[in-house]
Amino acid sequence: MTWGTLYFYYQCPACGEKYKYDYSREQEFGGAFGECPSCKTPGAYIKDGPRGADDLDYPEAD
Repeated sequence: MTWGTLYFYYQCPACGEKYKYDYSREQEFGGAFGECPSCKTPGAYIKDGPRGADDLDYPEAD
């Protein structure tokens, strides 16, 4: 049984943006995994897991 993609959810301490990273793409991001897509500040970890009820509050980082 699979639960789908695992996401890591963050909030930027500098600009306040909420975002998520798809864990299966960790290799693509390298050391930038977890950084704010807007200002490149390391994000504050919120949680990890599959998509939840509040998933739409966290746009996926690209």
